[in-house]
Amino acid sequence: MPDTSRRGFLCTTALLGAASLLPGKAGAQQTCTRFPKLTHQVFFWLKNPDSIEDRDKLVEGLNGLRRIESIRGLQIGVPASTEKREVVDNSYQVSETMLFDDVEGQNIYQVHPLHQEFVEKYSHLWAKVVVYDSIAL
Repeated sequence: MPDTSRRGFLCTTALLGAASLLPGKAGAQQTCTRFPKLTHQVFFWLKNPDSIEDRDKLVEGLNGLRRIESIRGLQIGVPASTEKREVVDNSYQVSETMLFDDVEGQNIYQVHPLHQEFVEKYSHLWAKVVVYDSIAL
């Protein structure tokens, strides 16, 4: 029997919205209690901020990180053309948001050979990186 409660509706809606972050093989059987708890957001400022070629190289490198097993979801983006407001910082060129089950999953990612290779191969492209890690309550 389908769950028609408000909580069930909200849970399903939240999972469908978050599904875009999850790799294809994972999403459908996620439950509210199993949704990844740690969010790792990284913002990159390129040395050549107007270079589409440099941006695309960085995006290529970030996409390669998808093969790391502890990553539960990965979204790569560029600043949105939303309303200019004092609280919005869109000075970066590329961002990534990763989801992990827990701190241990993020720790595995940090020392993973693919992550180390990414830093070595692509760090010449960026002038600044800012990271925000948060854990769900």
